[in-house]
Amino acid sequence: MEPGAITSSLDVAQMVLYAFWLFFAGLIFYLRREDRREGYPLERDNGALEDHGLIWVPEKPKSFKLAHGPVRETFSGLRDSRSHKLEKRYAFEGSPYDPTGDPMADGVGPAAYAERHDHPDLTIDGAPKILPLRLATSFYPAAEDNDPRGMTVYGADGKEAGVISDLWVDCSEYLARYLEIETTDGGGSLLLPINFARIRGPKGYFARLSGINPVQPGVYVRALRADQFQAVPRTASRDQVTLLEEDKICGFYGGGLLYATPDRMEPLI
Repeated sequence: MEPGAITSSLDVAQMVLYAFWLFFAGLIFYLRREDRREGYPLERDNGALEDHGLIWVPEKPKSFKLAHGPVRETFSGLRDSRSHKLEKRYAFEGSPYDPTGDPMADGVGPAAYAERHDHPDLTIDGAPKILPLRLATSFYPAAEDNDPRGMTVYGADGKEAGVISDLWVDCSEYLARYLEIETTDGGGSLLLPINFARIRGPKGYFARLSGINPVQPGVYVRALRADQFQAVPRTASRDQVTLLEEDKICGFYGGGLLYATPDRMEPLI
């Protein structure tokens, strides 16, 4: 027999190849089971659950020990039990849904939000991560940037919605997350995610380059009309925001990009 041969029809190379095939098949099976720990069984449009079979879903949940909380288990069986104000446009599975009420207030479509835990995001030290500058006194806007505090907020209709009273910073990432607005009609303060704001002032790139400020200084928000700011979800505490509140606030502004005015839901062509 040739060197490396085990029998006249089997050698070491074949054994290694077969072992690799078995290992790879087992790896695929393992990974396909693991990716079913969350989101399964699948749910049909009518609420019925798909049959996931006997072997494809792990029997035991996987536990995760969180840094500042209790142990969380996957595959808890919890499902979204909220009743959404939507109706199907067509009578077949996969049909798009149309909102039946106020989509921004009802949290549907782009205004949807996840039911995250109702406690603040924390730093590695266990302190609230996102704080206003009135508490995070070691942070301040860069001298090269426009300081939005005191600037007027303009909605998509060009009308005044309020005045920026403070910035909320992420103490772990060293960046601004929210602008705090005092509304013009005395309705109290609310948060504006920095991603939905366009800050125009004398320190903008074009203004520095040309010495001309092309627009009136202020904070411009395309997502909402000025009258819609009063409906923005508020925080329970004036000095901190929870994960659930963050999702609701960002969802409301995100929904405004589609639902703030009727023409935004119309075709582009």
